[in-house]
Amino acid sequence: MFPTEPAAVNNGFIALIKNRNFMLLWIGQVVSQLADKVLLVLLIGLLETYKPIPGLNNSMYSTLMIAFTIPAILFGSAGGIFVDRFPKKPIMIGSDIVRGILTLLIPFLPKEFLILLIISFAISTVTQFFAPAEQAAIPLLVRNECLMAANALFSSTMMGAVIIGFAIGEPILSWAKNINPNWGQEITVAGLYLVSAAIMQPIHFIEQKHIKSRSQIKPWAEFKDGLRYLKKNRLVLNAMFQLTVLYCVFAALMVLTTGLTDKFGLEKKQFGFFLAAAGIGMVLGAGILGHWGDKFHHKPLPLIGFLIMAFVLAIFNFTNELVIGLGMSALLGVGASLIGVPMQTLIQQQTPPEMRGKVFGFQNHAVNIALSAPLAITGLLTDYLGLQTVLMGMSVVVAVVGIWTWKNTCRVLEDAI
Repeated sequence: MFPTEPAAVNNGFIALIKNRNFMLLWIGQVVSQLADKVLLVLLIGLLETYKPIPGLNNSMYSTLMIAFTIPAILFGSAGGIFVDRFPKKPIMIGSDIVRGILTLLIPFLPKEFLILLIISFAISTVTQFFAPAEQAAIPLLVRNECLMAANALFSSTMMGAVIIGFAIGEPILSWAKNINPNWGQEITVAGLYLVSAAIMQPIHFIEQKHIKSRSQIKPWAEFKDGLRYLKKNRLVLNAMFQLTVLYCVFAALMVLTTGLTDKFGLEKKQFGFFLAAAGIGMVLGAGILGHWGDKFHHKPLPLIGFLIMAFVLAIFNFTNELVIGLGMSALLGVGASLIGVPMQTLIQQQTPPEMRGKVFGFQNHAVNIALSAPLAITGLLTDYLGLQTVLMGMSVVVAVVGIWTWKNTCRVLEDAI
């Protein structure tokens, strides 16, 4: 039993390729995602040339990451409220243009670390409006029976952008710096944002008639309205919880992979091998769901995904073979796709158009907290309890969460009948 609506006719990715508006949105998203990752590489590289704030000499990297993360926690929900009241296309295009302009300003501003923090904070804040607008736009461009394939494509390319963006970021920036040492890097990153905006410009959106005037915006009332909706719609809330747990696991793994490198005989700087393998697995799983997702409609995909992830986390403790470790990482990525793609599809199907911005804003908020909290505590737990204990503990928690959320989903569906 799978809680998304079955596809009437599902031609997988073929139907999406024929959808010009969706393809423009997807390509624009890919370019924008690459720009985000290359920008982060640029900001980290610029730390060497910026004068630090007194007392922060040894923690500039951490402070920069905090400045980049805080807006997601502060403004994630606010961005969703804004998206519900304004057309999606101008928000996405405007976000890209503003981020491009802010990036272009960097070489012309004083080389003070505080200035770099402010620019990073501002760019991240603008991103909080782009993300929910993008998610809310997908159901406007894609028929209901193609949502699974659409989310699979977005999920796989989003993970691909993480892998490719960080891999090509340094070579691209080095090439740009060789061409123009003064502002070549900034122009390159800004150019990616502006190209993304240009790609999305021809998109034709059939916007909802519910969009209201600016004078009717009441942020606090809108925020409470979104909370009431989530409390009432337990199916959507349950799906959002599962996505949050999924991102918690991946955030924790970003910390644990440094310990896994020792276990599997790699250098610490090679921790990215495990993340890359998980990314490949997630792309593979998303591709399978995107093309043949309608055939798995009655399967408990999220439950299977959680159990696969729990199995992999436990197996890490019983092998030292690198090939097996990388294979398990890829399998973990497949399990993650069985959770992420169906649950994102469910949220889009079950949420009415007038609530999508707020719901995706809340989701963006929850996901960013889920990505931040494990980064702070996983390392401490590993130092105190040991890598093996933490992995086994995570395995048990993931399995329990998977079983509990699936039973909860079944109860909700039974109550709705």
